[in-house]
Amino acid sequence: METSATSDEAMMKRYANGDVSAFDKLYTRHELPLWRYILRLCGNRATAEELMQEVWFAVAREAATFRTDARFTSWLYTMARNRVIDRFRTAHPHKSLDMVESDSGHTLMDTLADEHASPLQAAEQSEQGQSIIVALGRLPREQREAFVLQVDAGMTVEQIASVTGTTFETAKSRLRYARERLKDLLREHA
Repeated sequence: METSATSDEAMMKRYANGDVSAFDKLYTRHELPLWRYILRLCGNRATAEELMQEVWFAVAREAATFRTDARFTSWLYTMARNRVIDRFRTAHPHKSLDMVESDSGHTLMDTLADEHASPLQAAEQSEQGQSIIVALGRLPREQREAFVLQVDAGMTVEQIASVTGTTFETAKSRLRYARERLKDLLREHA
């Protein structure tokens, strides 16, 4: 169990007070889940790399303004989500994230398979894993985002609500509907 001395919030405070090693620890802890989240939202590795840098530069730049009573992960993922949305508003002012296609031809929110790291990485090699990826791609965007935040980022319902700007009940419903829809889609495939 993590002590308050090593919590993300405490490390952010240490970094704001000049401890660069605290930033390194935060980066190491959150690099892969955040990378997967950004990549799955934008669907393009080059864009994801740029956005990843932007988010971490923003973390460094805004460290002094971070409220230690807030959850670091909620703050971090909200920042990432907003940067993805801003990027696609600028690049595609009249298209939603569900309309813009990635290099692979999938919509941005549908791009969930990533060879780097995923809780489903081992399963992706099997037919069942491919079925799961396809089923995830068929979920409505809001449900898919909530599901990915819980599974990949390990967020609680409360944190998901904070990141997505919804209520606790809305986030909880989206997760419930996502699980139910995934079960139905996987049964259909079987």
